[in-house]
Amino acid sequence: MITVNISKAKDIAHDVRRVARSVEFAPLDIKATIPSEAVVAEEARAVVRTKYDDMQTAINAATTADAIKAAMPQGV
Repeated sequence: MITVNISKAKDIAHDVRRVARSVEFAPLDIKATIPSEAVVAEEARAVVRTKYDDMQTAINAATTADAIKAAMPQGV
């Protein structure tokens, strides 16, 4: 039987979460520097922050590998 080290699995999940978050932020970071698009970009960045904060909370609360997988970004 395979035993999953939950602590290490969470670390891996957080690394994946950070990469996915960075990918979503990249175009918004550019738009945030354009004065006419800055307000809309910051609103979109707030939505992304909330999404990944919720994901981080779910990963931290997970007690099984399946719960960690369920909390992961879609498509990963």
